[in-house]
Amino acid sequence: MQRFTPLLVDAARPCRHLPGDRWFVDETYVKVAGRWTYLYRAVDQHGQVIDVLASARRDQAAARRFFTAALSHGRRPVEVTTDKAAVYPRILDELVPEACHVDAARENNRIESDHSRLKARLRPMRGLKRLRSVQTISAGHAFVQNIRRGHYELGIDTDSHARLTAAFTELTLAI
Repeated sequence: MQRFTPLLVDAARPCRHLPGDRWFVDETYVKVAGRWTYLYRAVDQHGQVIDVLASARRDQAAARRFFTAALSHGRRPVEVTTDKAAVYPRILDELVPEACHVDAARENNRIESDHSRLKARLRPMRGLKRLRSVQTISAGHAFVQNIRRGHYELGIDTDSHARLTAAFTELTLAI
């Protein structure tokens, strides 16, 4: 997992669809070596996971790192929906001043329900020991989830149940 996930994600990058213009951003908690850490995630209006970032702290520097990495994936958002965390308005005004920031109650349900899929995957594991492991596993989970949802031009000629197998077959030829 640690070795091949970054290789597969990099090989598939040219086949990835551009993210939508409405982003839903939130952070969730994950236990690493017995301590709670933060996992920043962003999805667009189509359900494509844009980016993930594991961080030991929930502060302005972590939010800036996350948004800088997420904005490098292509299209800039027109609207960003977040929770009411105090750091988001300042970071969004700095990095994406043209975007409308929405932080109303229950507007961020799309990303909140998307966290449950990742947490369901992490729960049966025996625990993660390093922050790097959380970053790699969550990035790999987002990658597989995006392939299943059809956000890559990989395995699109096959049935949706066999899409993941066909996509990995195409990627092995590319690597």
